[in-house]
Amino acid sequence: MSTVESPERHEDAPPPSAEGGLNALLTGPGLSLRGPGRERLLWGSAVAVLLLLAFLLRIWGNSHGLPYAYNADENAHFVTRAIGLFGHDWDPNYYVNPPAYTYLVHLVLGLWYGGRESVSNSFAADPTEIWLIARTLAAILGTIAVWLLYLAGTRLADRRVGLLAAGVFAVAFLPVFYSKLALNDVPTLAGVCLALWGAAGMLRHGRKRDYVTAGLGLGLACATKYTGGIVLLPIVAAAGAQFAAAGGRAGALRGILIVGVMALASFFVANPYSLLDFSSFWEGLTHQSTASGDAAGKLGLTQDSGYLYYLWSFGWGLGWVPLCFAVGGAVRLFVDERRLFWMLVPPIVVFVLFMGSQERYFGRWLMPVFPFACVLAAYAAVELADWLGRRAPALRPTVVAAAVVLLCGQGVVYSLHSGLVLSREDTRNIARDWMVLNVAAGAKVVVEPVVPDQWAQDIGNPSPITKNGNRWNKYPLSRRIDPGTGLPVPGAAGVVNIEDFERVLHPELVDVFERQAYCYVVVGSTQRGRAEVEPEAVPNALAYYEELERRAEVAYEVSPYSRGKGPVAFNFDWTFNYYPLAYNRPGPTMTIYRLRGGGCADGVTGKR
Repeated sequence: MSTVESPERHEDAPPPSAEGGLNALLTGPGLSLRGPGRERLLWGSAVAVLLLLAFLLRIWGNSHGLPYAYNADENAHFVTRAIGLFGHDWDPNYYVNPPAYTYLVHLVLGLWYGGRESVSNSFAADPTEIWLIARTLAAILGTIAVWLLYLAGTRLADRRVGLLAAGVFAVAFLPVFYSKLALNDVPTLAGVCLALWGAAGMLRHGRKRDYVTAGLGLGLACATKYTGGIVLLPIVAAAGAQFAAAGGRAGALRGILIVGVMALASFFVANPYSLLDFSSFWEGLTHQSTASGDAAGKLGLTQDSGYLYYLWSFGWGLGWVPLCFAVGGAVRLFVDERRLFWMLVPPIVVFVLFMGSQERYFGRWLMPVFPFACVLAAYAAVELADWLGRRAPALRPTVVAAAVVLLCGQGVVYSLHSGLVLSREDTRNIARDWMVLNVAAGAKVVVEPVVPDQWAQDIGNPSPITKNGNRWNKYPLSRRIDPGTGLPVPGAAGVVNIEDFERVLHPELVDVFERQAYCYVVVGSTQRGRAEVEPEAVPNALAYYEELERRAEVAYEVSPYSRGKGPVAFNFDWTFNYYPLAYNRPGPTMTIYRLRGGGCADGVTGKR
């Protein structure tokens, strides 16, 4: 018997019978919590506990790295631009990413600090609190997405499916990890789940407010991250189902018009300069598309197939068991209720086909379709539990509990590990602390771009010794340097992209360091690892590291791995999100070399 039997079954109230559902799981056979009031209280309590768990997982360890924001995207795109809005009008002057999350951070910071001067002073003196506010805002939006998915799953099937889908989503590794960063990936999920809830209402009820909700969610999702627009497909499928129903043609046409108007209106409100400065908006959108389809310069991207990469990412980012159950749910829905199949399955397929066809791929880019996969997986699990429960009623609570453990177990383990890792001090902070104690202020140092520029400065206390206020004089290693002279190449582009950095390294640079008394060289495995996984692409970089090791001694090294574990091979996901259990703390392996020759001979090190 299918969980989904008729539209009448899918009201926003408990299923006709709680048998086999949460009641059976919590009370066991022979006991009952009958009565609408008690049933409502039971489900409400379960949802509240789940949301509390989701929020706690998302904020645990969200102070990692501070006061330095080590994620390059986090450091460059949203918080700094939100602060910049205090100095001019609402034009973000940046459209590679849509500005909805930036605007929200700007509004919250304005309310928290009261205005431009207070925000700027706080960020200059110690940005820790500002980063925490922005990251916590992402965690709140991620938790709201969990709640909205529960509502959507309940409306599409029943409360058991809604709660289990929300549970899988609440503990899945990728949504949990990226809730701890001030990025737009997780905030987008709130809009996606809102639109899915509206689309579910369109299918089940066809009310005007459902079309309004769907359009509002679609517009907000797109205004937060362009790929959130994938939620348009279930909206279209729901409208198509209404259109095909007897007497539903006029309502569906009117409803889809409402969706379009609401989507455009909410997108414009959250991204007004998409129309007010359309040429810049279109240029940014085109740049984003070009960047995702351009592998040039993405040293370290060793995967050959984006399609296989995203299937693999489903397995660790959401969970291997949920992935298998989602496939089973798709098959079952094709038999049970094809309208739901067309709402939930095509968005996943289309998204993977599109994103997999690009030349660059990251696991977090897959998250907009996680809500659909969670509903499919929960549907399959509930169907299987019902089928087994009918054959052995006494085991029904055990079966339901087993389904919960199977679907959520992997996510719980790795999300807890993520919180534990991120709650510990970052290797880059530890390395800096060592340098503060052992390398004289004003000394000449070489630091790879594994840290932001602020890392070389005592935040809130610029040094009078150096021209730029840094604690140490940094060699311009991220510029295109002539290895013969050690000077920037005339006419060359300014700062080299982090992804291209290994391409500018040459063994002759070690000679330059010694001649000019840049005696301490800081190397991070997140840069060196790029060269090691593609040695044929950057042979000069590998020769540089060999020369450095030959002519220097390791003054200090700190590893992110647990004792006896690691290293983890370079990967653009696992190297930066610390998914493998080998990680004990965040950050790369930081190695500080001390050169022995030239101006770095004993007695010279540390002098200006």
